[in-house]
Amino acid sequence: MTFQIELDQINKYYGAYHALRDVSLQIPQGQFVALVGPSGCGKSTLLRTIAGLEGISDGRIEIAGRDVSTLAPRERDLAMVFQSYALYPHMTVRKNLTYSLRLKRRKAGEIDTAVEEIARITGLDGLLDRYPRELSGGQRQRVAMGRAIIRDPKAFLFDEPLSNLDAALRVHMRAEIRKLHNRLGATSVYVTHDQIEAMTMADHVVVLRAGRIEQQGAPLDLYDRPANRFVAGFIGSPAMNFVDGVVAGDGRSVQLDLAGAPVLRFAGQRPAGEPVCVGLRPEHLEVGAGRDINRLDLPVGMVERTGAASYVVSDTTPELMIAAPVRVADGARIAVSIAPENLHLFARAGEGLRLNT
Repeated sequence: MTFQIELDQINKYYGAYHALRDVSLQIPQGQFVALVGPSGCGKSTLLRTIAGLEGISDGRIEIAGRDVSTLAPRERDLAMVFQSYALYPHMTVRKNLTYSLRLKRRKAGEIDTAVEEIARITGLDGLLDRYPRELSGGQRQRVAMGRAIIRDPKAFLFDEPLSNLDAALRVHMRAEIRKLHNRLGATSVYVTHDQIEAMTMADHVVVLRAGRIEQQGAPLDLYDRPANRFVAGFIGSPAMNFVDGVVAGDGRSVQLDLAGAPVLRFAGQRPAGEPVCVGLRPEHLEVGAGRDINRLDLPVGMVERTGAASYVVSDTTPELMIAAPVRVADGARIAVSIAPENLHLFARAGEGLRLNT
């Protein structure tokens, strides 16, 4: 397999602060990779080290098989799309798009052909003579992407490009970016704090915390098989519920630390008496008592109604959230159940537990 970008044991220090810790990552040609994690986890710092905007303290960066660890940004042949658009306000869309080509003194006919192609790809055909102030947020972001595409770089780097857009436009633009990626066959690295963006857009998701990679893989692999409690709680919306418990004497069920000490069966086996943390995704808690096993009868503390679904928060310690198309009043009781294969078990320290068969 050909890797377009390779990071080997990257470390980054700001004085005594260790911002990136032994980060290794291989990105194949044509793959869309999302770097995701909470604020301060190091995702933007990692992107900037790939771009050359930040130097690395230790490690090695290769792009298209070439060591670029010490090269300046302009020598890495990458295109970056920023959150702030970074358009020249005194230039028209056409001039913004062609700025890099004009700096390289490309021929006028070559530039005109490139602009027509990029305008067609990005849907900017009728906007080439407008100025940035005459464009909507989504149109400005398309200009920023078009300016990156026209350079025909080795890879595209996106630094939270949709953060300034409203919710509806973000949904539209993430689909547009993914379609552009598919059409160009490009290699893309995309930074976001929004795990929904990461899950819906990327081929490969990298979850970071405190400068380290916690887990990486296909989006559904991270959702179905989180490596630890942090990843389990970060991937998925609404977030996973967590309840402490103890593995029962049969080794195949767990007694929860909830009122009434309910017992839930899980798919697999663990040592009897083992203290664990049980993960329950809100969307896997099915309303109704249709199952013969794994039933919970919960008091309702609060209901968040969104239209198509409701988010029911139980009046328990800890609280449990249920995501379901159900109508229920605050203060009522609700019966839910969960399939054994949908229980996730973690050690109290946080790492995921292998379920022996």
